[in-house]
Amino acid sequence: MNLETFPNPKPERDFHIHIQIPEFTCLCPKTGQPDFAALTLDYIPDKHCVELKSLKLYIGSFREKGAFHEAVTNQILDDLVQAAQPRFLRLTARFNVRGGIFTNVEAEYRKPGWQTAPRVEIAAFEPQSNTRG
Repeated sequence: MNLETFPNPKPERDFHIHIQIPEFTCLCPKTGQPDFAALTLDYIPDKHCVELKSLKLYIGSFREKGAFHEAVTNQILDDLVQAAQPRFLRLTARFNVRGGIFTNVEAEYRKPGWQTAPRVEIAAFEPQSNTRG
């Protein structure tokens, strides 16, 4: 399954894309039973962004494949990096409980030489009450 991309509309700017995929399914390679996970994809694109319909089809292609949680998370990360060549990409896979054990796998890629700018924190403005007693 091919992952498609499209040109980044603002390649001169770092911006964060957050994608939630709540219905990921693959098969346990030991038992053949389905494993369910919620995937969270966070990335900062460089020249290309991931096209969402192709991402949906790509993710669906794992439904009948046997894979360990660690392997499938890293494979998806590698495939996304190869397709989009982002500045930064983090994939978090939160697998549902199986046998009383939850598995969370997080894999990350940083483009060599890329440094993120420090995040600016702005204090929330609390308006003063104008009521007079």
